[in-house]
Amino acid sequence: MSTLAPERKRDKRQAPAAVHLPQVNLLPPEVRAARGLSQTKRLLALLLVLVLVLLAAGYALALVARSDADAELVQAQDDTARLQAEAAKYAEVPVVLNALDDIEAARTVGMSTDVEWRPYLDAIASVLPDGATIQTLTVTMSSPMQGATVVADPLAGVSIGQLVFTTSVPTVPDTAAWIDALNAIPGFADAWVSSAATAEDDDGGARYSVESRVNVSISALSARYLPADGEEG
Repeated sequence: MSTLAPERKRDKRQAPAAVHLPQVNLLPPEVRAARGLSQTKRLLALLLVLVLVLLAAGYALALVARSDADAELVQAQDDTARLQAEAAKYAEVPVVLNALDDIEAARTVGMSTDVEWRPYLDAIASVLPDGATIQTLTVTMSSPMQGATVVADPLAGVSIGQLVFTTSVPTVPDTAAWIDALNAIPGFADAWVSSAATAEDDDGGARYSVESRVNVSISALSARYLPADGEEG
């Protein structure tokens, strides 16, 4: 038993290595070419599928982008329609504002010769001689289109109008003092007494009817209808 075991081990160690025989591809070239063509076709098919996928993805993105653009266009059109509707509500505002400007301009021109007469009438009454009363009063003023009034007296200054009034006085008036008093009223100038005549009062007493004239200078204009400083007009 002991002598056989070593011999079996030695036989295993001395076993020759396996020999690989050369392999020879006996397939015809046509078969190999057909297999290569098949692989090429599969590769091309994969590439075609990939291209189609990319084209589909691009088309989908284009559709999404167009949808967004269409939505933005619709929104813009809606906004435009809304703004036009809002503008239509106020379409008359510029017309009204222009009409107001025209009215204000017309008022400014039309009232450019305006004079606040009450203070001047009070001033005339305050300088009347004692016992005098105004019988008649006539005011002649230039219009905005006429400009300054041309007076007959070459020594008189430029005026925009004239007051002519008849006064009834109990005694012969001091015409010089009367003229000075009228000229002292701001806005009046070049006063004179044009006539004086004897008259009777209701009781038969003697009175004097005196006709006086006074020019109205440009300083008498009220200017209350002119545009305020900084306003257009």
